[in-house]
Amino acid sequence: MTDPEAASGTDAPFYLPSEDECALFETAYRHRLPLLLKGPTGCGKTRFVAHMAARLGLPLHTVACHDDLTAADLTGRFLLQGGETVWVDGPLTRAVRHGGICYLDEVVEARKDVTVVLHPLTDDRRVLPLERTNETLEAPDDFMLVVSYNPGYQNLLKALKPSTRQRFLAMPFDFPPADQETQVVAAESDLPPDRVAPLVTLANRIRGLKDHDLEEAVSTRLLVYCATLVHAGMPLRRAAKAAIVEPLSDDDDVKAGLMAAFDAVFGEGA
Repeated sequence: MTDPEAASGTDAPFYLPSEDECALFETAYRHRLPLLLKGPTGCGKTRFVAHMAARLGLPLHTVACHDDLTAADLTGRFLLQGGETVWVDGPLTRAVRHGGICYLDEVVEARKDVTVVLHPLTDDRRVLPLERTNETLEAPDDFMLVVSYNPGYQNLLKALKPSTRQRFLAMPFDFPPADQETQVVAAESDLPPDRVAPLVTLANRIRGLKDHDLEEAVSTRLLVYCATLVHAGMPLRRAAKAAIVEPLSDDDDVKAGLMAAFDAVFGEGA
């Protein structure tokens, strides 16, 4: 396992490595290779990228992809400013011009034309053609493209094509082992590890129900929220309802089942 002290960095956001992901990211960056992160929502993909950007001393341009995101949102567009029409770079273009990491979170949520724009940046050309300004930008050595998606949400209409996936190195992410997740949640919330450990046990029980009753699993992020509320003095049951049960479902039967899981771990009097 990578040394957590060495991996965390002085100014980098806290991140506890599970395997060799930090070394793989650094190698990809040094060799100018694009990287794809795939894993469930809330398992640490975005935190990992922020950690690595700080560790490498690089600017980070993060784009949260959605159904209406177009290629122009990434590359830029002409806008009226002070009575004049001027070109304004989008986040991808800024990263290509000036260097840094461009991170497209949940890239499969974006419109189809977005992946087409990315293709010239993901092979040996490493260029970004801007037809509207008649430019072809060459990415500098300190530019890196990173994208992520949740394979569990993929369907025929929203899937990353094999021709696109094969342009990237790929790194799988999942929720960390219980002891590591306990360390992460304790560090983020200041709740002692012995009080965090039962919350992680609860999360893993609920994750076992994901394919049956829930669309999404309990994220490490939600555990941090819950532990933060408990550390602030909120009763454990109330914190679990607010940070775990209610965010996961609107269905009363499902919520009752989640509270039953809570009682099984903490007891009905908790």
